[in-house]
Order: sequence, then structure tokens, then C-alpha cells
Amino acid sequence: MKLQYNIRSKIWLVSAILVAISISSCKKLIEIPSNPSAQILQSTVYNDSADIMSAVAGVYVNFKVSGGGNNIFSGMMTQYIGCASDELSNVSGNTFLTNTYLATDATASQFWTTGYQNIYYINACLSGIASTTAISESLKQSLLGELKMVRAMSYFYLVNLYGAVPIVTSTDYTVNAVLPRSSVDSVYNFILSDLTDAHSALKATYPSAGRARPNLYTADALLARLYLYRGQYTQAEAMASEIINSGLYSLTALTSVFVSGSKEAIWQLPAIGVTSQTTEASAFIPFSPSITPSWQVTTGLLNSFELNDLRKTSWVGTSTISTKNYYYPLKYRQQLATATPADGYVVFRLAEQYLIRAEARAQQNKPDSALADLNVIRKRAGLGNSTASTTAQILTAVIQERRTELFCEWGHRWFDLIRSGTINTVMSTIKTGWAPTAALLPVPATDIQNDPFLTQNPGY
Repeated sequence: MKLQYNIRSKIWLVSAILVAISISSCKKLIEIPSNPSAQILQSTVYNDSADIMSAVAGVYVNFKVSGGGNNIFSGMMTQYIGCASDELSNVSGNTFLTNTYLATDATASQFWTTGYQNIYYINACLSGIASTTAISESLKQSLLGELKMVRAMSYFYLVNLYGAVPIVTSTDYTVNAVLPRSSVDSVYNFILSDLTDAHSALKATYPSAGRARPNLYTADALLARLYLYRGQYTQAEAMASEIINSGLYSLTALTSVFVSGSKEAIWQLPAIGVTSQTTEASAFIPFSPSITPSWQVTTGLLNSFELNDLRKTSWVGTSTISTKNYYYPLKYRQQLATATPADGYVVFRLAEQYLIRAEARAQQNKPDSALADLNVIRKRAGLGNSTASTTAQILTAVIQERRTELFCEWGHRWFDLIRSGTINTVMSTIKTGWAPTAALLPVPATDIQNDPFLTQNPGY
């Protein structure tokens, strides 16, 4: 795997590499010492509490909230996976629009490569923190839980993008360089183990200002989603209920959902870029009314909104050029770093939990309570109660509501099409030459070459 390149750089711990970066990129996430060393020896980095916290901050550099760059957590999930599905088009064109990505495709490879880079950073931190005596046991357990939650999230996206993937748990390149792919079930079990540990270690209170670092309910949010994807509906309902009933979160006005400090956000990273606030706003919003948006909402997505749906008017922007309208995502509204009110990058939010619980309840033959959850989301959007009544109708209504509520966020639509078994039906009607094998991305060709035990997905 390309991961070998990073692992061979063992002289300095990854946290040492990222300390200087974390000062500018993650200062608001945690308290960082004012004058940390530019380089910290691997043998000593975890002997100092300030360096430990800098290492943890370094994990979040990879989210690149506003710095752009190709990282699995930098906005790529929204942009390119949105193109792969039926949400977005791009005037410059890309292989995701036609689902013709290859094993040599640089963008497709970035999901894999940066995903495993993130995991390596996290594994380095987990190893160092587990053995340190420089911090209290309670802080140690909290940090380990936090890091396992983020590692679980990394694997969640990798397994949903690629299917079976290697499970990397160490920073030993001699081991990692020859790892085979683990089955989808094994990867999900590993994710569940990490999230279970995180659930036990984390508290309801956030470990830093705002909601910038994961708390108990952040782990629960991903657990609820995992249980839903795996068809464990009783557990999905219970986990979503924990969050909904916690009293910490509430649905907000549509224009406030993605604003910094949103009461709906379960995990929201601060947008603290030098020139821009979020990758999405920088990419989606035209810098001038006379410029055609580079990333546009598809006609299919536009037509999926019901009449008078406030989400269409609040979360879809319009540029009119020579009497022609062009539509683009507008969930994040601020382009410039100094613009107010500031946006915050939402990773998990309460609305998804209502929709998870609605689907889980419908699957358990609880139509009334499922509809109650569904209608909470519809009411916020200015719509009347759903007319669905049978289980099949309610499930269809939930998927539809997910489409209009969670569009252009973290690839939700793509994953919903896959897990609902409708991806081939939907995609074959809107994309010429659609092949079912395109539901999974190709494993990067260079990684196949470097690891003799790594196999390719069908069709590539």
C-alpha cells in the first residue's frame, strides 16, 4: 500500500511532523503549547502532556475543513461522491460523473491513500498514548476513546467506498506492507469494537470548546448509522434515541444548521482557514454573479423537492446568467474567512438521527412512531405530515426524506442507493454505460503492485 511511504518515515513520529501545522490549523480545537518544538523525537513525544495534546490536534489537520486539498475528509466525500451519485454535476468534468474511474485514477486513489494516512496518524497516537505515564489515566482513556472514534469513522468510509479493505492497527510497515483485504463483516466488527470502546470512554461533555472534538454522542451517532447499515434496527433505534433524548441537541432554523455553534450539530469542526471557511463553500459558491457555478445541483435532485420545501430555497443557491438559472449547493454560505456569521463544518447532526430512528422503527413494524420521527423533519422543512401508511411506503418516504435533507453531505445519497439495493436501477436510467461494479471504487493500482496480498475489486 502507499501507506508504506509514510510508515518508513519512522525517525520522527507523525505528531512531530504535524505540531507546527496544528498550531495554525487546529489551535481552536485544543490547548496547544505556545512554543512547541518543530521536531520531537519519537521516543520522547509521549513523555510530555503538551506534546501529546499537539499530537491529538494533528489528527484533525487531515480534515482540512477550509484548506482544500484531496483528503477523504476534506470535502471530497461531498463533491466527488455527489457526482458519482445523482446529486451533482461538474462543468470541468471528472470520472465520477460517468462512473468510469480507473485503478490509476488520482482522485479515486486519494480516498484510499489519505484514508490510510489518517489511520496511520491515529495508530501512532493510540500506541504512544496507551503507554505513556505523562497524563492522568482518566485523560488517557478519554483521548484513546476519541481517537478510536475517529479511526472508526475512517474505516466506515473506506469499507463503504471500497468494500473489503485491510485492517491496519499498527505503524509497523513490515506488517502493513503485506496485509490482505479483510472481509466487509470483519471491517464492520472492527469499527464496532472501536466505537464500543469510544462509547465507554467518552463523556457527554465535550472535551474542548464548542463541539470541535468528539464526545459520547459523536460515537453514538456513528454507532446508530452503523447499526442501520447492518440491519440491526433495535440497536439503531436505541442509539439514535440516546442522542435525541439527551437534551443537548435541537433542530434549528434551516439557515442556522451549519452556522458555527449550531445546536443541531453533534460534531462540528471550526472553520478557521486563512482565506475561506469551508471547502464546500469555496468550491460551490461562484465568486461572482457572472460566473457559472463549477459544481451544480442536478435536475433530478431539484425535482425531488416537494412544492414549498424550504430546504430547496434555503440550501440551494441560484445564479442567473443571460436569463438562464444555474443551481448549486448552499448549505455552507460563507466563502471568505472573515464573513459572519461564521460557518462550522458539520460532521454529524441531529436530523440524521431522527431519520435513522424513523427507518429503524419502520423496519420493526412501528409505523406510528416511525412517521412521528419522519414528520419532525418534514415540519422543519415547511411540509405537511407524510401520507405514507404501510411499512413499504414509510421506508420509501424515509429514503426520499434523506435525499432532500442530507443532500451534498458526506456521500449519504450514494451510500443510501447502495444499501437500499436501488443503485443499479437508479443509475442505469441516468448514466449511459453504468456498470454495477462501479458501486465500489477501484483499489489504487500502485497499492496492488506494492502489496502482493492485495486484490482488486471486480471490473477494474
